[in-house]
Amino acid sequence: MNQMNLDISAVLFDEHKIQARLREIGSQISSDYAGKVPVLIGILKGGFIFMADLVRAIDIYVEMDFMAVSSYGTGTTSTGAGKIRKDIDINVEGRDVIIVEDIVDSGLSLQYIKDYVWKHKPASVRVCVLLDKPTAHKLEIEFEYVGFEVGNEFVVGYGLDYGELYRNLPYIGILKEEMYS
Repeated sequence: MNQMNLDISAVLFDEHKIQARLREIGSQISSDYAGKVPVLIGILKGGFIFMADLVRAIDIYVEMDFMAVSSYGTGTTSTGAGKIRKDIDINVEGRDVIIVEDIVDSGLSLQYIKDYVWKHKPASVRVCVLLDKPTAHKLEIEFEYVGFEVGNEFVVGYGLDYGELYRNLPYIGILKEEMYS
């Protein structure tokens, strides 16, 4: 058995459930943007696996770019203080943008990213999140596409990490508290 699996107290969403939900979201995005070419901006590092699978579930033309924004450091909760570590390269002025984020905790980082993208004068900005922790929100924030809601557990896998580990798990699970306390 994989050592990482022993660090997980419970699997919340297995590979099959994740892929089924991504097909639904991909279909909705394809319908919402029929006849358009949206720019998907993946938020690194956590969102890269989600974005890779999501774009394969979309059956219209899309362009992709990435941003890296730090807000966690090495802890388990978002500081909310955003810092751009990798900026977008595509000119999004007048374009439809979809921000692709792995998880929303407080909502502060996502709001920072949305405000930043709006400064580039896109035609529209929508948000697609894999996981939403509604009980952790510190402000009202909207997203148009949501994979799953989760509680305040510390989750890893499928791109989500703790100390840069566990991203390569093919599922989303709850990390045992003794692994980070």
